Amino acid sequence: MKCENLDVWKRSCRLSVSIYQYFQDSKDYGFKDQITRSSLSIASNIAEGMEKASKKDSIKFLDIAKGSCAELITQIHIGNEIGYIDKETGNTWINESDEILKMLSGLINNLKLNT
Repeated sequence: MKCENLDVWKRSCRLSVSIYQYFQDSKDYGFKDQITRSSLSIASNIAEGMEKASKKDSIKFLDIAKGSCAELITQIHIGNEIGYIDKETGNTWINESDEILKMLSGLINNLKLNT
């Protein structure tokens, strides 16, 4: 299955774009780099996983995407606390990240059932 056909991939791409746009003028390059990389990693690992020949490898990369999503949630919380991210935006991103995590878990479970 092509990643472009997956809603979870589309949503993770949109989330990453939103984060990149939000931080485009940030001068804290360390934080900016970390949060944009973790957001980019979600969609990238979904894409890589969907192109793997074996379901075991696909699951491995989808699991990495889940880890990146959890990392992103942590960074959003920290960004909220230090005043880099306004609460409304942070809550929107956290809710979207939670939905992406659920979708990834569902995709992984589906792949496991069809192994």
